[in-house]
Amino acid sequence: MNIAALVSGGVDSSVVVHLLKEQGHNPHLFYLKISNGEDDCSWQDDIVLCRVIAKKYGCKIDILDLNKEYWESVVTYMLESVRMGRTPNPDMMCNKYIKFGCFEQLCGNNFDKTATGHYATTTNVNGKIYLSTAKDPVKDQTDFLAQINYLQVSKLLFPIGHLMKSEVRNIAKEHGLITASRKDSQGICFLGKVNYNAFIERYLGRKQGEIRELETGKKLGTHNGFWFHTIGQRKGLGLSGGPWFVVQKDIEQNIIYVSNGYDPETQYGNIIHVKAFNFITEDPWGDCADEKDITFKIRHTPEFTTGTLIKTGDTYTIIADQKQQGIACGQFGVVYDADARLCFGSGEIY
Repeated sequence: MNIAALVSGGVDSSVVVHLLKEQGHNPHLFYLKISNGEDDCSWQDDIVLCRVIAKKYGCKIDILDLNKEYWESVVTYMLESVRMGRTPNPDMMCNKYIKFGCFEQLCGNNFDKTATGHYATTTNVNGKIYLSTAKDPVKDQTDFLAQINYLQVSKLLFPIGHLMKSEVRNIAKEHGLITASRKDSQGICFLGKVNYNAFIERYLGRKQGEIRELETGKKLGTHNGFWFHTIGQRKGLGLSGGPWFVVQKDIEQNIIYVSNGYDPETQYGNIIHVKAFNFITEDPWGDCADEKDITFKIRHTPEFTTGTLIKTGDTYTIIADQKQQGIACGQFGVVYDADARLCFGSGEIY
């Protein structure tokens, strides 16, 4: 089998290479080079480590510069979402458009399979491939993959999806991989640990507005632009007598509304509307039922919430069995089967 493997210079993708070689494959490695637009040299360290892994296992490696494509699709999407008051998910778009989009068009189409270090698995159900959850619930990344399509998921290999993170680290240590003790990357996909507010300010600037209490309308303070704040946010408001949570935004008037208390009722809800729902493989229910029992996530977390999915025309509504904190427009409702095993897809919350 002719396999391409996406490597990042981290322990996960390094162990992917080891496991593929152990299985008798000789993967062709690819490093996707992207800069965060600042004085960023982290990719240079990544490439050095990737070359060491490639040499250790006798693999070819190519560096693929997708910086232009990344900024045109992912960063543009992120900034436009923020500008419109939504909370974007750039990691999800990065997987859809860059790792399994642009890469496939430029190089991946020459290979039978593409292997990555994502914590996910695939499951064959009646001859069709479904995205499914990883063994490690804390590291599971299916929620970041829930916008890919069937052609993409049917071609992907997730060699570490059946392992706990600790097992991945142990394999790396046992086999002397240079990345064995390297810390996991943090922050936005490819952009890394940028100062988020400084990054947003560079492109959207500042515009002072009011912070008001939702229940009374009383002015409590000022902010530098609604785009610096998201629903459910607690830190960074600069208000005394808290905690205060962002519960609503008036985009036209540039007003942030907050509620006080450790668990204010105003930041909870159990009705989640999603649009443009993307079924990765297929709609498993078809027209058989108006209401479907599901589990779901609206943010990256190990926990699943039970609920019901209802279709109305071209949109869907998730009714959560338990109220959810910080339901934010622009994020994604990711839907799974009732057993929290198969990931069916996702839709943007509006």
